[in-house]
Amino acid sequence: MNAHAASSVPAPTDPLEHHLEEFVPGDDLVAYLDGNSLGRPLRVTTESVPRFVRESWGGRLIRGWDEGWLTHAEELGDRIGAACLGAAPGQTIVADSTSVLIFKLLRAAIDARPGRDELIIMRDEFPTDRFIVERLAEEHGLTIRWIDAPPDAGVTPALVAEHASAKTIAALISGVAYRSGWWADMAAVTEVVQAHGALMIWDCSHAVGSVPLELDAWGVDMAVGCSYKYLNGGPGAPAWGYVAARHQDQLRNPIPGWLGAREPFAMTTEFSPAPGIRRLVSGTPPIFAMLPLADMVSLIERAGLAAIRAKSVALTSYAIALIDNSVPDARLATPRDPERRGGHITIDHPHARRAVEQLWGEGVIPDFRHPSGVRIGLSPLSTSFTEVEHGVRALAKALGTVS
Repeated sequence: MNAHAASSVPAPTDPLEHHLEEFVPGDDLVAYLDGNSLGRPLRVTTESVPRFVRESWGGRLIRGWDEGWLTHAEELGDRIGAACLGAAPGQTIVADSTSVLIFKLLRAAIDARPGRDELIIMRDEFPTDRFIVERLAEEHGLTIRWIDAPPDAGVTPALVAEHASAKTIAALISGVAYRSGWWADMAAVTEVVQAHGALMIWDCSHAVGSVPLELDAWGVDMAVGCSYKYLNGGPGAPAWGYVAARHQDQLRNPIPGWLGAREPFAMTTEFSPAPGIRRLVSGTPPIFAMLPLADMVSLIERAGLAAIRAKSVALTSYAIALIDNSVPDARLATPRDPERRGGHITIDHPHARRAVEQLWGEGVIPDFRHPSGVRIGLSPLSTSFTEVEHGVRALAKALGTVS
């Protein structure tokens, strides 16, 4: 194993290099290779947050609700929809956590498809998604149809076709698989599910901000995603939910709350849902927590998702070439085809856990994924090719020295 072989792979040019300085640098970091778990904060956020405390919160106090806060979740949702999701206005809103929104959408899907009793999900889907499906299946007497896929790939239309039927309520699948980085053919999978009269719900947590999504054009029914990965909203940032306009009048929110009501300040005794996407809301919108997310959406709007995706492909291709050269005994657990690859890659190696522990102490931050995976998340706007080269060189050395 030659840890210096990484330098023999030429780095691509970086047309987005000028954006690197817009992010807060980490202390003592050599390479941050975990941007798909938690994105770096923007420098502008170190100004926008205290300014909000001084001026909007401190200065306006409760008057802020009447001066824009109440509609901020819908407005920011529309911006996310336009910049990242291919979604027309009025279909996306910022609210809750990813887990809560997944529960809401799945539970609403069960109500929307009476007489059906099956849910579809991947066997190696992200744990939260599986846990919620299992609990809802248990409580409603439903059958789970588990899809198995190769560990270095993911869901395909053919695999879904083997499990979908007239009994299917909905399929819940990640657009980009959290471990392998497999980017599903979301349009084709959606078509297969809907051909049986079922609903397609996409978890876009590892897709939003890294791959171009066209939820409207693909006919997607519902989608959800977190905002602390490629949307750089910060730890515990609120998630976003998408519901196609054609479904909104029938959407029954399983957690009705006052701000999801038609007239929230009327304080009525009976719940009447708000029109449009706001009926998905339950409680008070997380105004303060939306500030970093709004800053990042502004940067995505300026850079453009097409350019972001182009750099993402270049970054992951470069990382794969470096790993092929310097870690030949690792197994790539990610598609080599960039058309099927999201913004992160995973390699499997028997020394993965120990190597990641060692690397964190050296200022190189990849991610460990059970049982033997090193996951390298490359956020295009904040990750340099030099950082990738330094990180892979350190990874090659660590894998060769731990036992």
